[in-house]
Amino acid sequence: MLALLPEHAQKMQNPDPRKDKITVEDFLTMSSPLECDDWNDASRGNEERMYVIEDWAQFILDLPVRGRMQVGEQEDPPKYGRYFSYCTGGVFVLSEVLQKATGMRTDRYAQEKLFGPLGITDAQWVYSPMNVPQTGGGLRLTSRDLLKIAELYRNGGVWQGRRIVDEAWVKASTQPHAQIDDQTEYGYLWWLKAFKSGGKGYPAYFMSGNGGNKVVVFPGLDLSVVITSTNYNTRGMHEQTEKLLTDYILAAVAQ
Repeated sequence: MLALLPEHAQKMQNPDPRKDKITVEDFLTMSSPLECDDWNDASRGNEERMYVIEDWAQFILDLPVRGRMQVGEQEDPPKYGRYFSYCTGGVFVLSEVLQKATGMRTDRYAQEKLFGPLGITDAQWVYSPMNVPQTGGGLRLTSRDLLKIAELYRNGGVWQGRRIVDEAWVKASTQPHAQIDDQTEYGYLWWLKAFKSGGKGYPAYFMSGNGGNKVVVFPGLDLSVVITSTNYNTRGMHEQTEKLLTDYILAAVAQ
C-alpha cells in the first residue's frame, strides 16, 4: 500500500514495519493492523475524527498499529488469518490507490467501467476536503441502480450478455476472508451470512448502509433484493430491514 502512495509514506507518523506490509487486500477486508475501528468511539481512527481533517488518507496512514488484549497467555489465531476491524478510512484510502493505478479519479473510472455499462447516470458521490471521491461510504444511487449492481454480481459479472466484471473477481470478493462473529463473515467489502426464515438459513452476500439500507444476493435462490430506508443513525435500523427481508420477502419466495 505505502509503495503505491509514496507522497503519504514519506511523511507518515508512527512508522512501523507492520505498516509497511499493509496491502490493498487488508483494506478490502477491513483487516489492516491500523488502530481504526468505527464501532469504537474511543478509536483514534474512528471515521468521525477523520472527517474534520483535510487529508483523510494521511490521517489513516498516520495511525499507530492496533493492540489487542486477550485472556490468558495463548491467543488462538483468527479464522482466515485476519482480525476484522470496521474501518471506513481504510476503504477511503483505496480511492487514492485506484487513481494511482488507473490514472483516473475514482468517480470517473467507476462511471466509465461500471456505471456507464449498467446504464447508471445519476450517481452522487461524497468528496473529501481535497476533492478525492469517498469510496468508504456516502455514495447515492437509486434503488433500481443498486439492483443492477446486485444482478451484475448474481450473474457472475455479466450484464445483459456483456462481461463487465471479471468472474474470478466476483467469486473472490464474495468468499469469506475475515470472520466478524459466529454468524457473519466478510469478503472484499461484502458482508456474508445466512438469513433465517421459516427455520431455514439462506446464505447471502450483501451491502449494508446507514439508515438500514440493504442490497442482498441469495445465490441459492437466484434472488437479488434491495431495501432502501432513511432511518439514518437510529437504533434498530438494520434489524428493521432484516425483519422485512426474512419475515416477508424470504417467507414469500423461499417455499
